[in-house]
Amino acid sequence: MPVRTADAEWKGTLTDGSGSVKLGSGAFEGPYTFASRFGDDVSATNPEELIAAAHAGCFTMALDAALSRAGHVPERLHTTARVKIEKVGDAFTITLITLELEGSVPGLSKEEFETFAGDAKKNCPVSRALAGTEIELIINK
Repeated sequence: MPVRTADAEWKGTLTDGSGSVKLGSGAFEGPYTFASRFGDDVSATNPEELIAAAHAGCFTMALDAALSRAGHVPERLHTTARVKIEKVGDAFTITLITLELEGSVPGLSKEEFETFAGDAKKNCPVSRALAGTEIELIINK
């Protein structure tokens, strides 16, 4: 199995400096700053946004794979991931990840869809890597 990489570089102080992140594939390269992580700057990325993208993508692929293996090919799956960071004691901590799912799967009941989605939430590789963080699932089928 391949090993995926990414690089990060930071220059300057924490609050006044800035950095850049680059995916090993070259598919994304962009800046990040203190303000993009803890403030209102939306012109740059941050680690939590990248975790959200990874989690949304992984979960959606895992759900599609499970549904397709069971003969229920989705017409559409859409996931929004929200990663919450807050100060806990003296350290910043990712305290909650919310996966909000919309999907259209012909011939599948809402209850069956929820079962497949719950399993994907629990077992996708990114969920497993982030198992120390509360992960909630909201389904809007």
